[in-house]
Amino acid sequence: MQGSQINNVEPGFSSAAERNKQPILDVLRDYLKDGQQVLEVGSGTGQHAVFLGHAFPAVRWQPTDTLDYLPGLHARLAAEATPNVAPALLLDVRMPEWPVSACDVLFSANTLQFMSIECVEKFFRGAGAVSTQSALLIVYGPFNYGGEFTSPGNAAFDQRLKSDDPLRGIRDFEWVDGLARAQRLALLQDVAMPANNRMLIWCKAAAD
Repeated sequence: MQGSQINNVEPGFSSAAERNKQPILDVLRDYLKDGQQVLEVGSGTGQHAVFLGHAFPAVRWQPTDTLDYLPGLHARLAAEATPNVAPALLLDVRMPEWPVSACDVLFSANTLQFMSIECVEKFFRGAGAVSTQSALLIVYGPFNYGGEFTSPGNAAFDQRLKSDDPLRGIRDFEWVDGLARAQRLALLQDVAMPANNRMLIWCKAAAD
């Protein structure tokens, strides 16, 4: 097989991922270290995995996604990924056991607003299970604060999400932070990002 095709599947393209990959990289430079194992949940089109894999050649990047996204994700990785980016694995946050048992960093971008409340809860449970002591959980996307949207654009985006699926929606920061704290993940930083997004960074605390 050659080029960007695997079994005649073309990789998808996300304009949002293309816009936000550089701001995400700028934040990750302060947190990623050589030799770390990064688990990406919800790799989608693979644009982040490819871009960040190039930017951090000494970090092992493990892309994952649900079954629907895997063909296009495989196609992009086969065509563009560097050797430190592993082949994509099937990961649904509802799995009782995730395919990666431990990681130094868990990264996920623009996923929580597309999940149901139940799936967000399972995402944080899974993150707690696979994150080692002092591991980082880094989540990018839009969040509400105090139950309020941070911009008219986010309010409109939430309406579009719910019109496609009423289980979707922009999540409250206070709620997701509570889910993280239940997994012994303490908030390190809440970074304002372009287009009314945030980058939330938690660190896994030692067991009592």
